[in-house]
Amino acid sequence: MGRLFGTDGVRGRANVDVTAELALDLSVAAAHVLGDAGAFAGHRPVAVVGRDPRASGEFLESAVVAGLASAGVDVVRVGVLPTPAIAYLTDTLDADLGVVLSASHNPMPDNGIKFFARGGHKLPDEIEDAIERRIGEQWQRPTGAEVGRVSDNGGSAERYLRHLLSTLPNRLDGLRVVVDCAHGAAAMVAPQALRRAGAEVIAIGAEPTGLNINDGYGSTHLNRLRAAVPERGADAGIALDGDADRCLAVDSAGVVVDGDQIMAVLALAMREAGTLAHDTLVATVMSNLGLRIAMRHEGIRLVETAVGDRYVLEAMKAGGFSLGGEQSGHVLLLDHATTGDGLLTGLHLLARVAAAGKPLAEMAAVVTRFPQVLVNVQGVDKSRLDTCAEVLAEVAVVENSLGESGRVLLRPSGTEPLVRVMVEAGTEAAARAAAERLAAVVQRSLAINA
Repeated sequence: MGRLFGTDGVRGRANVDVTAELALDLSVAAAHVLGDAGAFAGHRPVAVVGRDPRASGEFLESAVVAGLASAGVDVVRVGVLPTPAIAYLTDTLDADLGVVLSASHNPMPDNGIKFFARGGHKLPDEIEDAIERRIGEQWQRPTGAEVGRVSDNGGSAERYLRHLLSTLPNRLDGLRVVVDCAHGAAAMVAPQALRRAGAEVIAIGAEPTGLNINDGYGSTHLNRLRAAVPERGADAGIALDGDADRCLAVDSAGVVVDGDQIMAVLALAMREAGTLAHDTLVATVMSNLGLRIAMRHEGIRLVETAVGDRYVLEAMKAGGFSLGGEQSGHVLLLDHATTGDGLLTGLHLLARVAAAGKPLAEMAAVVTRFPQVLVNVQGVDKSRLDTCAEVLAEVAVVENSLGESGRVLLRPSGTEPLVRVMVEAGTEAAARAAAERLAAVVQRSLAINA
């Protein structure tokens, strides 16, 4: 059996993989592990629990609440709110842990369980592993006044909204914005935040039924937003995913502004304001070559990490950096949040547009995106990737032919017997030709049973 926790909590098909029984047992185990680690020392523990609007979140929330309360943890339910709001509330309500029921951008039948430690920080791997080991163990159950109590905090959304607005350097007056809420967790708070910041707001994907999250809307389905922005004469659009921890944008012509471009705009704004720590941006190896060239031209250092927001966060904390993220729109603004926050990102992007008085397209043009082709080579021995002389030689040949106008990246999959071949070049044709050439060498040289 593989590890229960993935890169972002526990996820799977609700009521098949992620069941009420699992949610209850995980919550009990989390309470025990964090308690043993001293997180609850000297006081009665408190947990914040929130969810996205998936129908399955209703019974999973009940199971999590039951598990925590049965283990002696007082529970504060905050209802349907973005994942980053739960992280923020875990910190500001001085809770010992936070729990989110969400599968982010996954389709509606899925769901997930994510934990935050005190302060609103993601749990380290070793704590997750300890929780997994203690699922189903025998334990001494509290009774009487020692069982946890459950309450609802109806002011949580307002608290989160006030926090978001307090971070803005300026208002959004004069901007007309379309916001796509993915029928997800930000369907209520995102339009409110933008309006209270001064924007004229047109909301789409903002009618969650519990069954329609991410269904044709949101940051993984941009066509409706791309059409709505020019149709409504808007200055820009922002798209959130189901739990609103990531944000992509669209300019007035309906052209997508991706995470790399958003980070570049924010990096320049923050450097101008003196808040870009060490004049450094943190991004993953999958960020476009155009971002690297743009940051070098602007005198901003780029630190690269492995793919995954947790690696970006680790590098940011280690180096004391304030801005980082991924091409997918998962952006970390550590001066204001402990985790990626799509609504926070969108607000700060739009604030920069409003302050500069320039179209988003002009500002995003600081990054010239290079065509990027990704080929998955299956059925190969990925363990030999870094030592295969034939593959290494071919990579060197391709890199030399591309020069400064291209880039090669070969990555073994973390879960499958395959190697991902990524090439960026000045043209789509050149990138594809190089990627297919490398893929053929990888297939021939690393074939299993070769």
